[in-house]
Amino acid sequence: MLERMTNADAPEPRPRRRAPAGAAVLREDVTEAIRTAVFEELAAVGYARMSIEGIARRAGVGKTAVYRRWRSKLHVVLDVVSALAVQGLPAPDTGSLEGDLRLLYEVTSRALRHPVASQILPDLQAEAARNPEIAEAVQKALREGQDGVARGIVTAAQERGEIGVGVDQALALDLISGPLYWRSVVIRSPKLPKGYLEGLSRATAAGLKAL
Repeated sequence: MLERMTNADAPEPRPRRRAPAGAAVLREDVTEAIRTAVFEELAAVGYARMSIEGIARRAGVGKTAVYRRWRSKLHVVLDVVSALAVQGLPAPDTGSLEGDLRLLYEVTSRALRHPVASQILPDLQAEAARNPEIAEAVQKALREGQDGVARGIVTAAQERGEIGVGVDQALALDLISGPLYWRSVVIRSPKLPKGYLEGLSRATAAGLKAL
């Protein structure tokens, strides 16, 4: 017959592991509120006039909450811009090259014409010309986001036999991404002409097949 375990025999409970003294637990909801505030502040005042005080005020937190996460205005902007590359764009899968291009252009066009994005992108491009770190972050966001999806479109079209396997990848990516970016970001056309995206998809598909 098994004897009852006495209190002396019972295993002692394991001590709870404590966070190191002085370690700050960063709340994710606060971090996301700050990131959102950065986008809004960039759109409202631009990078040059943006301040940690303004970001904190818009996020509804103290300046200390911002400085716990980023050392300076530059670092918070670099982090937010780099995060765009991680989010990326949805990969189109319509079954045809022209259909994939049309879907990509529709999603990208809506994103570029968003009031916040339309204010931030030109400002960041101007700042990138003066700041190599911002230039690298912007290029990475564009390259890993837009170009990653465009490369997938080219690969899928090659597998379907719509374009040749020996196509110049760099030229193909420029052909896909360049026209819409030029119209939406460089010359900042407020509204696309009727049928523009459909025509652009058709012309780009023809151009890719001709490479």
